[in-house]
Amino acid sequence: MIPLSVAQLAEITGAALDEVPDARAVVAGPVVIDSREAQPGSLFAALPGTRADGHDFARAAVAAGAAVVLAQRRVGVPALIVGDVQAALAALATAVVARLPDLTVAGITGSAGKTTTKDLTAQLVESLGATVSNRGSYNNEIGHPLTVLRVTGQTRYLISELSARGPGHIAALCAIAPPRLGAVLCVGHAHAGEFGGIEQVARAKAELPAALRSDGVAVLNADDPRVLAMAQRTRARVVTFGRSARADVRADGVSTDDQGRAAFTLVTVGGSAPVRLQLHGAHHVSNALAAAALAGELGLAVDAIAAGLSGAVARSRWRMEVTQRPDGVTIINDAYNANPESLRAALAALADMAAPGGRRGFAVLGEMTELGELAGKFHEEAGLLAAQAGVAGLIGVGAAAAPILAGTKAVPSWQGELLQVADPAAAVAALGQRLRGGDVVLVKASHSVGLESVALALTGERPLPGQREQGEREPGPAL
Repeated sequence: MIPLSVAQLAEITGAALDEVPDARAVVAGPVVIDSREAQPGSLFAALPGTRADGHDFARAAVAAGAAVVLAQRRVGVPALIVGDVQAALAALATAVVARLPDLTVAGITGSAGKTTTKDLTAQLVESLGATVSNRGSYNNEIGHPLTVLRVTGQTRYLISELSARGPGHIAALCAIAPPRLGAVLCVGHAHAGEFGGIEQVARAKAELPAALRSDGVAVLNADDPRVLAMAQRTRARVVTFGRSARADVRADGVSTDDQGRAAFTLVTVGGSAPVRLQLHGAHHVSNALAAAALAGELGLAVDAIAAGLSGAVARSRWRMEVTQRPDGVTIINDAYNANPESLRAALAALADMAAPGGRRGFAVLGEMTELGELAGKFHEEAGLLAAQAGVAGLIGVGAAAAPILAGTKAVPSWQGELLQVADPAAAVAALGQRLRGGDVVLVKASHSVGLESVALALTGERPLPGQREQGEREPGPAL
């Protein structure tokens, strides 16, 4: 964060000072919501919550060096008392961006691919100047301000992933850090149950291009009609990407290797260059094109973009994370989240990786949440897709996975093995009895199902199956 005095913080957030010995003291360290991450000069935001209340850890944060606590009540240490800590974080982030006129903000949204596209874009743009981007999926009303508050006076680019659980969410995030560039990747059925349907999802995603100024750039997917229609919702100049011949930034001659990694020719108005992605799954071509379009608009030449994409790696965990075991078994951990579109892409990648060498593919699938009244239909379609992908075995985890198995059973030509288990531990045990060298295993479900524990147990990263991974803390009422 840029250095600000406690008095300035109070003015920005409308806070009252409590037990602050010197309002002139400067806060220059990071803004944190976990007391274990506090360090000298930091600001600890005491977010209330149902599982843990940050106020209970205010003393620990100050003991670790935090200069002051942002709180909603007195905590017995130097504090800025506000009515709403979350709202105060947003106000502080907005004020910081306003103090940095040389900062360029690029926003990225879509029903799938946001995190990967954000990571790819950041890796490209870092060659142009100091860049800040979301860690993991810090993309909501808490994570977004925390990401913004990581910028300093030296930061030139903020690459921001923006999510929504309802109408108005993306518009609110754009108000915190107004983007000059905005990319919309796709409109799918993720969270369609919460929004009330896919058209409502499209309207929510369109809040990003609608927020752009007339001197901005809207980067839109030419392959998705709902996204392309957003050109009518923005004042900004429109740049399109996709496999379509009409796209401004497109991929020609797409092919995949036996690891599901795509190669293609990147074609732009400024020239063309070959790309060979290190990411697994042909669906990443679209993400790479969006990143290329953003980087090109920021001034990166096509040759540099192609080289950057070819060298880019996956920075965020559990998104098509591929591990080769010593015994020759390949584990695809794509368990961070799931929706119908991302599951289709993951199963296609599984087929690409298993089919060339005649390897056996296994899919461990769980519930896709927040699909509303269409949940049964989409889960049955998932089972159909698994059969079409030619999996040798399909393991459904939990009672909610039953429609997936039903969809697979409806394909009479499929000759694989179906198995329904109660929990991740049972899935690990079942696979332990079946896997042999050369097999490929895909693990995918919505994050709440906890199937990342299956993948982590299979790779030996965690010895106790069924225990949730705690290494990646998402923004929320943390300690």
